[in-house]
Amino acid sequence: MSTETHQAINAVWRIEQAKLVAGLARMVRDIGVAEELAQDALVVALERWPETGIPDNPGAWLMATAKRRAIDRLRHLKMQDRKHAEIGYGLDLEQEDAVDEIAARLDDDIGDDLLKLVFTACHPVLSREARVALTLRLIGGLSTAEIARAYFVPEPTIAQRIVRAKRTLAESEIAYEVPRGEALAPRLASVCEVIYLIFNEGYAATAGEDWIRPQLAQEAVRLGRILAGLAPAEPEVFGLVALMEIQSSRFAARVGPDGEPVLLLDQNRARWDHLLIRRGLAALARAEGLGPRGPYTLQAAIAACHARAATADQTDWRRIADLYAELAALAPSPIVELNRAVAVSMADGATAGLAIVETLANAPVFATSHLLPGVRADFLMKLGRLAEAKADFEQAAELTRNARERDLLLARAAECGVSLRDQAATRRASSGGTV
Repeated sequence: MSTETHQAINAVWRIEQAKLVAGLARMVRDIGVAEELAQDALVVALERWPETGIPDNPGAWLMATAKRRAIDRLRHLKMQDRKHAEIGYGLDLEQEDAVDEIAARLDDDIGDDLLKLVFTACHPVLSREARVALTLRLIGGLSTAEIARAYFVPEPTIAQRIVRAKRTLAESEIAYEVPRGEALAPRLASVCEVIYLIFNEGYAATAGEDWIRPQLAQEAVRLGRILAGLAPAEPEVFGLVALMEIQSSRFAARVGPDGEPVLLLDQNRARWDHLLIRRGLAALARAEGLGPRGPYTLQAAIAACHARAATADQTDWRRIADLYAELAALAPSPIVELNRAVAVSMADGATAGLAIVETLANAPVFATSHLLPGVRADFLMKLGRLAEAKADFEQAAELTRNARERDLLLARAAECGVSLRDQAATRRASSGGTV
């Protein structure tokens, strides 16, 4: 198989995986089985597409292949499973259209398989950690290694959580549905969290060759909008939607011509999507009108400060720093403090930001993360402590698993090296050629 074909198939799989698993789960009522069927369809594609070429509609091809395998599975089980007996009552499984009829019978008035999959994966019968890991695996398409990286826990731990979560859902016979009425509220916080995490993976990929994964982020935004329709009185749902809409507005400006990262202060704001900004600001106003500001609404308010600034120089960094302080009081975490340090540095100078960063040096969450050395390096570079900055940029580059981010960090480390040589040359010139 050529490298180009393999990359194309991988790209198709990343786009279609969640939809396949969601549609199949609606049919077979078992997330683990659905994922196996989707993987089976991928295997068939890997065998056939190099010879036949990738179909015009690869997602439909994969779904059709997986559906045939699903109906074969139901035939093999001979309807012994009680759930299959109920949904297949009165149907002739030998008929080719039986699987579509089963799928139709399982549908409900929401009509969104992905949202059902999210709510099922976020069922209270699972632990919080298991809900997040399973949803990121199924919806986000992240590998166990990527999820482990995002949560700074060992990979085997994530693998065990996912396996146990699938088993628990199967054994508990959890209904594959979006809950209604009073059953909806207790599940919202968990669902919001995983939608937010899926969006973040699209906004800044933890690993791989791409700096951003827009389609993944767009799917999270779509799910958030549907969720807002289900919970029109929940301020944090609208806060989440506002945050995602505003952040999504920057996608076109976040990468250069060759896919390289473009940092916020260097972005061409004319390329921001102002329709998304208006939608995000409207959702933020709705969230703030419904109740006190929660973590998502506060983050949306921070994003709004950037969105309202016509140029980077017009950014209200003092307000952003204050909002981060409010967020830190409401939902304290080292990550929030690190972001506050950046805002403080922009408002009060790199020395003030560095003072906050130094208090985070021993935080376990940063033990294997590139985030802290990357931010510290930026502050040190601004302060002219170039040797230290270069070392921190290089350390951050070693820790990140995103190729684009690694290139960016190494480029900044190289800038420090060039500046060091310039400084040395200046010292030699001023001392008659000696150091």
